Amino acid sequence: MKPIEIHFTPVNNQRLANLCGPLDENLRQIESAFEVTIARRGERFVVSGNSDRAQLATEALDKFYRQSKRQLTVEEVQLGLIEVARAPAAAGGAAGAPQLLTRRPDLHGRTPRQVQYLQQIQKHDITFAIGPAGTGKTYLAVACAVDALERDNVKRIILARPAVEAGERLGFLPGDLAQKVDPYLRPLYDALYDLLGFDKVAKLFERNAIEVAPLAFMRGRTLNHSFVILDEAQNSTPEQMKMFLTRIGFGSKAVVTGDVTQVDLPRGHKNGLIEARVILKRVRGIAFTDFQSSDVVRHPLVQRIVNAYERHTKAQTEPGA
Repeated sequence: MKPIEIHFTPVNNQRLANLCGPLDENLRQIESAFEVTIARRGERFVVSGNSDRAQLATEALDKFYRQSKRQLTVEEVQLGLIEVARAPAAAGGAAGAPQLLTRRPDLHGRTPRQVQYLQQIQKHDITFAIGPAGTGKTYLAVACAVDALERDNVKRIILARPAVEAGERLGFLPGDLAQKVDPYLRPLYDALYDLLGFDKVAKLFERNAIEVAPLAFMRGRTLNHSFVILDEAQNSTPEQMKMFLTRIGFGSKAVVTGDVTQVDLPRGHKNGLIEARVILKRVRGIAFTDFQSSDVVRHPLVQRIVNAYERHTKAQTEPGA
């Protein structure tokens, strides 16, 4: 495995410093992501390791150097590493990717399944997203909801989630309804703040253009002209899932997200997400996206953690384990 050399000329010390990051932190990120070793001397970089991985690391160095007119953020480096690692597959899936109207102009599907997911949300009234943590299920669903609200395609966004940790009995918690369910809906809030800004989100809550609703409190409602997101749906029962799906009214869209490997339902309870997948797989107007560990768009370690757990689960279920 012959090392690969790359030179950046003419020499620009500021850009080289931005490329490497404080204490060469960006280089360490590249080394960890591709399992290679990078040695630097001035503008000369030597990448050692598996030839294919070393080539990807070299492409990452070149990509970041082109962006190094300013200091790179940790998020930019980690997302850039993901894009480099998946460049061949992502290139085919990027065509026709929807352009979302949010505060993040750089927001787009970064894997073919993410692009497919965005397309399915736009084309179908109900979309299910099933897969491991970090694949963008919730964040992209919120982005589509924000896009629909900004384009006036819907009048409000409704966020729902089973509060299984409290047994759906939220009365003992202090505060009003929104404050009671805040801990369970925090990931959705975080996405809203990122995509709309804190002040705008606060104003939309005041106007009831954004609403939070514990899943148990949705019975009897009809949700017209709304974009409804049911997050952590793996913690819903079959009865709750049927109730939620039949709330959808005219001019509404619903996205159901969940990870069937992280179920918090009490032992012995049937899983509403798994059952819905079986019952609804041939119903027109409903789409399913199955995310894999290769779609993880977070810190590079997250994908390795997901893969490790998948290997462990497989080993536990194999005969003779």
